[in-house]
Parts: sequence; C-alpha cells; structure tokens
Amino acid sequence: MTAQETQNKAFVRSRRSSLIAAIFLMATSAIGPGFITQTATFTATMGAAFSFGILASIVIDFVVQQNIWRIVTLTRMRAADVANIALPGSGYLLAVLVIFGGLVFNIGNIAGAGLGLNAMFGLDPKWGGLLSAFITIYIFSSRRASTVIDRMIVVLGLMMIVLTLYVAFMSSPPIGEALRQSVFPDKVNFASITTIVGGTVGGYISYAGAHRLLDKGMGGVENIKAVSSAATKGILVVGLMRYVLFLAVLGVVASGVTLDISSQVANPASQAFQHATGALGGRIFGLIFWASALTSVIGAAYTSVSFITVFKKSITERHRNIATIIFIAVSLAVYLLLGTAPAALLVFAGGFNGLILPIGLSLFLYVGWKCAELMEGYHYPRWLLWLGLAICGLTWYMGLMSVSAIFHFLKMA
Repeated sequence: MTAQETQNKAFVRSRRSSLIAAIFLMATSAIGPGFITQTATFTATMGAAFSFGILASIVIDFVVQQNIWRIVTLTRMRAADVANIALPGSGYLLAVLVIFGGLVFNIGNIAGAGLGLNAMFGLDPKWGGLLSAFITIYIFSSRRASTVIDRMIVVLGLMMIVLTLYVAFMSSPPIGEALRQSVFPDKVNFASITTIVGGTVGGYISYAGAHRLLDKGMGGVENIKAVSSAATKGILVVGLMRYVLFLAVLGVVASGVTLDISSQVANPASQAFQHATGALGGRIFGLIFWASALTSVIGAAYTSVSFITVFKKSITERHRNIATIIFIAVSLAVYLLLGTAPAALLVFAGGFNGLILPIGLSLFLYVGWKCAELMEGYHYPRWLLWLGLAICGLTWYMGLMSVSAIFHFLKMA
C-alpha cells in the first residue's frame, strides 16, 4: 500500500468516525431522562395510539435536522453566526436562549443521573448526581476529551438501545396494533407531539450534531451528502429508541397493569420495567436512566458552550472545555440547592426548548432561501425548504398555543 493510499484510508476512517460521533451526540442528547419519562407517561395514558405521535415527531424531526445540519455545515459557521448574518443581532439572542435552555435542562439531567444510580445501587440521589457530574467534569478536563466523548456516547447509546430492546421483548407488546395506530390512531393528542418534538430537536439538541461536525472539519459542499445521511441516521436512532421504549411500556399497559403517573414521585418507566422483568427491571431501568442522563449532560454542556464563540471568536478548544466544566458545575450547584429531582423544571425545559425551535428554524430557512452565496454555490433543495416552511409554521402554532402552560411549570419548579 502506497503512502497516498494509507493517507486516503486514514481520512475515510476519520470521517466515518466523525459522522458516527455526530449521529450519537445528537441522538443521546435527545435521549435523556425527560425523553424516557415523557414517552412512558404518554404511553400509559394513550396506549397504542401514542405510536402516531411518535411517527409524527420523527417526520418533524427529520425536516428540522436536515435543514439545520445542511446550512450549518455548508456555511462552515456555527448556528449563532449564521443567525447573525440572516438577521443582525439575532445570533446573540439565539445563543442566550440556547444556553439558558441547556442550563435548565442540564439541572434535570444531573437529577436524572442521581435517580439512575439510586435505582441501581440505592445511592442517595444527591450523591449520585454529584458523582455523575464529577465524571463528566473529569472527561472535559482530559487532554483527550474529544476522543473520550466520541467513544463514550456511542457505547452508552448502543447499550441503552440493547437493554430497552430486551425489556420490550420481555413485555410482549401488541406490535400489530401499534403499527396500525401509527397510521390510523384511535385518538390524536397534539400536546404530546409538541412535548416530544421539543424534547427531541428543541433548543440545543438541533445544533449538537452539526456543531460536532464543524469541530471535526466536516463543513462544505464536498461533505453535504455525508452530512445529510448522518442527520437522517441520527433521527432514526432517536426514533428507534423511542419506539422500543414505547413498546416496552405498551406491553405492560396492554397486559392490564395500571401505571401511577399522578403523584410527584411517580416514575412510570421504572414501574413498567419492573413489571416486565421483575427486580432485574429496576436495575436495568437505573442503568438506562443513568446512561441517558450522563450522555445528555455531555451533549447539553458541549452544545450550549459552543454558542459562546459568537460573543468571543478567539476561544480555543481548551478554553471551551474549561467553560463547559463551569457550565456543568453551575448546573450541579443549582440541583443540589433544589434538593430534589426537579420534575417540573424538566418539563419546563423541554417546553422552553420547544419554543426556541421555531425561532432558530425560521432564521435558517431564510438563509436557505436568500443567502445562496454563503453555501459555496450549492443548489439547496426547494422541496426541503417548502417542507421546512410547513414544519416551521406548525411549530410556531404549537409554541404559541403552549407558551402559557409551559411557563406555568416554571412557577411550580
């Protein structure tokens, strides 16, 4: 093998690794404690009909991610910088909203990590949250932080899917009925769709994979096919996890078991796992909940801090890692001061990130329509922009209809 062939092979391997890392960073950012709790809660209340909401959310997620990932990588600029070009000053607003939304969500993620260790080992949730936060701080303080993050999120993401598949198999869900109601539901709950869309591609999650690709040098027209494919695969990973989790809970609900979703301490996902696999289910739930929380802490912190470059361009990777550590430490301090798992805060964070979604999407669609010069001559697909406009209108409508209810949760937190 010649030196050139060796170099080309290394380039292909590096690019594949970068794409996989971006896919799982986006996916594991979306698969957090709120994701698990929301999916279990809606399945307990709606049964097989919730499968329609899952399918609808996947379609919305696909359109959002395809547009945002393409434009960020084509312009070779982070989201806030792109927004500033579309509408001067809007990038600063977007950065503040994303950083605040990520901070609030991270408080809940640390709480979820504590609850996961509590389910596995009986460890006090405060100590569990503290230990989990220290693990992520250690990762970002390492000189090999980038490599460790890439490998860790892939391993934990695959582990979550495999373990949830096992529980779904043990619960024996009515798969045929779930497939039918994915297309022909007995009832439709738009509030559930709004909630899970906000928790899957709202706020910082929309930009997690795209910013990771930029950091790996994957910008420009030459990488657009790979970026588009990666965006699709990221949504498919999230969709797979949501469907598998839905089926695991549905099997328990369909068997006649009533899950408690009314009390403040209710945890329908934990109840479902225990009903499906006994005492082992509680341990499996704890491991999945902890892994989802840990990867979400990493994703939320990494992506939120990536927005600070709009305020100061000359920030090195080392400085960003330090800022990320501070971000996690602040999230931990607030969680410890709250004292208990802030369930209402998690719900507010999901809703707030859902409100951010149409703001960012509107700005990016404008760039797609009007700023062709920023995209190196790339002919942006008009069908994707038209789909984006339809989804953008829908998310604005859902956001406006939900804003008062969302901020009501902030008062409860």
